[in-house]
Parts: sequence; structure tokens; C-alpha cells
Amino acid sequence: MNSMKPSMALPTVNSKHLCAAGAALLAALAVVSLLTGKYPLTLEGLLAGDEMQLRVFWNLRASRTAVGIVGGFALGIAGFVYQTVFRNPLASPDVIGVSSGASAGAAAGILFLSGAAQVTLASFAGALAAVGLALALSALDKAGRHSTIVLAGIAVHSLAQTVLMCLKLTADPERELASIEYWIMGSLNAISGYSIKGNLILCLLCIAVLFLMHRQILLLSAEEGEARMLGVSVGRLRLAVLLAATLTVASIVSLSGLISFVGLLAPHGARMLTHRNDAGTMLLGGLLGGIILTAADILARSVSSVELPVSIFTSLLGAPFLIYLIVRGRKET
Repeated sequence: MNSMKPSMALPTVNSKHLCAAGAALLAALAVVSLLTGKYPLTLEGLLAGDEMQLRVFWNLRASRTAVGIVGGFALGIAGFVYQTVFRNPLASPDVIGVSSGASAGAAAGILFLSGAAQVTLASFAGALAAVGLALALSALDKAGRHSTIVLAGIAVHSLAQTVLMCLKLTADPERELASIEYWIMGSLNAISGYSIKGNLILCLLCIAVLFLMHRQILLLSAEEGEARMLGVSVGRLRLAVLLAATLTVASIVSLSGLISFVGLLAPHGARMLTHRNDAGTMLLGGLLGGIILTAADILARSVSSVELPVSIFTSLLGAPFLIYLIVRGRKET
């Protein structure tokens, strides 16, 4: 499997220009998202102060668009962090089991706890348990191969899916089972302005922490011996970074459910555009994540008379891309 270091034979691209273009595209998609839905909104009606249009705009469309942008950005950043820390191009929140662990935790919270805050905490606990278990399994490989974390993540993902099935068997079919299915499918449909504030604040704080630690994150992409020679406490730093990234994913998954492949596609797309692995690429990965999730959400509520799960559209992009990465990795080994 190829390392996370970019190829020196490829020319680098100015990441500032790419980030500016990505931000402009994301802003355009945000406008489209605000105006897309079953209830028609018009600029004239909003400016005239139409009560129903304003209510739909602020309580439904604005909050849904905010979660699409921030959630996609967060998943892109988290994917960049996981791939850099584990030095593996296939590491991402869903591939290494973080997203499925968070969904299993949220499902347990729905069954045994009450309140959005408790479900969020359960989601975080599930994501943290998934990361811890994946790390523990990968540590059993004394050879220290970077591909081991992916294999461990697949095992953790399967275990989380088994837990989900058991929870579904014990759930009330009329109330709890429907909520659990929502987590599994992944959708921004149930998001409203009344339920997102705490999660978005937590997510933005974690993103800020990750950007403040971007130099340390890049140091973790070096060999462990080299990092120790630079005075880096590798174990503690890795734990702090993974905690921040995992909490970032959990804060979004607890709102949207399981969103597939965004954390894999976005950072890879950024590296393919910049041919670098630096802070600018990390920012671009977040922007691409926001673009992917916002565009997928627009398609989910516009291509059919019935709203579709967002993960259908992210998987249509992500599954072929994952196959491409695996094939390319085998050719380079």
C-alpha cells in the first residue's frame, strides 16, 4: 500500500487557489440547497417576510444546509487525519469502523437513554470504542504494517453491524426501530434548527483543535522513530488527535446517521489536486467533503418524489473509488 507522502515527480498546485474555488463552489451549492425542497421558496416571498416561507427557511432549510456543509467538512478533515496518522490511504471514518461504531452507540442510546445529548454521548462512546478496538487489534501485528489498521477496521465494522442487528431485534418496531433505521441509512431529512446547535458547536470546536494541531498531525505521518527524535510524544499526541477526530465524526453521525465514503473521497481528492500533504490540502479536503455531502443531499431530495438516503449517492461515488485505490495500491507494491 502506498504511503501518505505525495509523489515528488508530480508538480504541486497552489492550494490557495483550489481552496478559493472550492469555497465558491460550496457557497453556490449552499444557495441551491436552501431553495431545494418540497415546499417552494422564493426570494420575493422571503424578502416580503412571508411567515411560512421564513419558518421553513430558518428551521428546516438553513439548518439542513448547515449540517451538510459542516458535516461534510468535518468528515473530510477527519478522513485526512486518519489517513495521515495511520499512514494508510484507505483509513477513513467508515473504513476503520468509526462511523459504524458511532451508529451502534447512537442506536444503544435510542434504546436505553433519553434526550439528544445522551444519544450524542452514546454515539461518541461507540466511536471511541471502535477506534480503541481497531488500534488494539492492529497492535497485535508485530511487523507494524500500515495495512493492518484497515483489516482491523473491517473487523470492527462487522462487529458494530452485529451489535446493530442485535439492538434492532430488541427495539420497539413502531418507535425505536424506525429511529435506528434512520441512523443506518444516513439522511439529513430529520434535521431541524432545534436539534443541531450543540452538535455543530462541538463539531466546530473539534475542527478548530485539529487545525491548531495540523503541524503535529503531519509529524505523525513520519516514521515513529523520526518523530521521537524531533521530541514528539507520539503515543499521547496520537491519542489526542484521534480523540478530536473521533469526536468530530461522532457529533455529525449522531445527527445524520451513517454517511459513507465522504471521509475517504474528500482527502484523496484534495491530494490528487494538490499533490501535497499539508495544511492547505487538509483545508481543501474539508471543502471537498462539504461539496460532496451538500451535493448528495440536494440529489437525495430532488431526483425522486420520495426522499432518498444520502448514502446512496455518496456510495455511488465512493465504492468505485475505493476499488480504484485498492487496484492502484496492488500495482505499486
